[in-house]
Amino acid sequence: MRQSRAVKPMVALAALALLFGCIGAPHRQRPPPRADRVLDTPALRQCLARLDLGVARYRLLPDRDFGNGCSAKSAVQLLDIGTPVSSLGAMTCPLASSFAQWVQSDLQIPAMGEFGSPVVKVETFGSYACRNVNNAADARLSEHAFANAVDVSAFVLKDGTRIAVLGGWRGDERRARFLRAVRDAACRRFRTVLSPDYNALHEDHLHFDMGGSQLCR
Repeated sequence: MRQSRAVKPMVALAALALLFGCIGAPHRQRPPPRADRVLDTPALRQCLARLDLGVARYRLLPDRDFGNGCSAKSAVQLLDIGTPVSSLGAMTCPLASSFAQWVQSDLQIPAMGEFGSPVVKVETFGSYACRNVNNAADARLSEHAFANAVDVSAFVLKDGTRIAVLGGWRGDERRARFLRAVRDAACRRFRTVLSPDYNALHEDHLHFDMGGSQLCR
């Protein structure tokens, strides 16, 4: 029987603790009680349902305002999407859903095709960061400031091969083809995808976000 992932009322926590001790925790983890809560919306419920269908284990985070215009709302933290990913913090649910699908569906075919070995780890520079675009003082806030972007820096294969964006993008043909293949796949899932082809500031990572502009470069 499919395990329910609905957020449970506080009065049931004790009983759930005993139950989960036998069958394991649900995919969605209730955030601890605090002053700020999650704004429950139809869009968030639909997004969480997509995460559940993707067999992603995640923690639903409380909505937060961090000051200076920075926030993390309708956000989750991905805990397990089948392949380990480093340095992930808060991500808006749509970003997390697209990222989980990309990791689960778009990495292994090009990895096996080029190297004959699957991806077993994805390295990132993180997701949320309260800063402007390119860290420029006169620029608008980055999508990172809304937990709506993630920067991917490298991939590790089962045979130990590490494929970093820095060096690999303009390196040997197999690494370059792999990185471009996963970048192109990302363009079908995220609104904005930036690579070393965009500018020198992206020489060491692939930037994915769910912001307003549609761009694949």
